[in-house]
Amino acid sequence: MPEISDLEKELLNQVQEGYFNLLENPPFLEDIVRMAIVDPILFIGKFFLYPYHIRSEKSINLELADKEVIIRGRIDTLVLKEQLWVMMIESKRAEFSIEAGLAQLLTYLLASPHPEVPNYGLIVTGGSLIFVKLVKTEIPQYSTSKIFSIPNPGNELFDVLRILKHLSET
Repeated sequence: MPEISDLEKELLNQVQEGYFNLLENPPFLEDIVRMAIVDPILFIGKFFLYPYHIRSEKSINLELADKEVIIRGRIDTLVLKEQLWVMMIESKRAEFSIEAGLAQLLTYLLASPHPEVPNYGLIVTGGSLIFVKLVKTEIPQYSTSKIFSIPNPGNELFDVLRILKHLSET
């Protein structure tokens, strides 16, 4: 995994401190999660700079032919690199579980215009973060990482940033 600098660690420690401060002032809604946790991590990782492109709330449709079901949704944050979907981030209200965002994120990943490469996502639910990888084969398969938790001892946001940097290098 790529190393992160002392400055990045210091800034991620501030994100963690901000999380604890927010816990004392509920409600901890989706927009607050994005502003207080997701956006700072993307900024610290320099995902707002070239060659990345940030897009917000892109609507997608996924039609499941055998079930005649259409799923509609919006991507909270999409980070693009050279026209490839590197990762998508789905933030949910803090009281929701990781599972609440998994189906929606998998829908977005399935709609990727680049089925030949693995697609990655990150679900953020306040203090918990989990990475998702989707490989589009005849029967699509996905896997998840361990759950990273902001309240855990140390600062697991260091590992989250390392993984994001690693994914951006692939």
